[in-house]
Amino acid sequence: MIDIILKVENHLAMTEIVLTEESLQLHLTTAEKVATVHGDISVPRSAIVGVEIVDDALGAAHGLRVGLGLPGVRKLGTWYSRSGKEFVDVRKGQPAVRVLLSGQDLSSLLLGTDEPQALAGALAAKV
Repeated sequence: MIDIILKVENHLAMTEIVLTEESLQLHLTTAEKVATVHGDISVPRSAIVGVEIVDDALGAAHGLRVGLGLPGVRKLGTWYSRSGKEFVDVRKGQPAVRVLLSGQDLSSLLLGTDEPQALAGALAAKV
């Protein structure tokens, strides 16, 4: 049995964030999977080493990308920079939570959410 601690549904046709005792899961829509050339993402809670709220989500993603980048509107995909590989799912006017990871293919996740304090608090509870 899986206990869902927090389930964050962004606006229609956007990624669903599911946090359980064991993992953080991102369920992408079919369109998002095509745009990002990426499938759903699941990371164990034990891999989360830090959490921070980012007010300017669109400005926080830097580097080369594989995915969708609509200037000033939406960023979705994988960003490659000197600090590592980051999966980004953010949109205009929405804050985000950056989840720092250890021992994973991705070094971090930048997730837009209308409830950044709730998501960051739930993630930080196990960090």
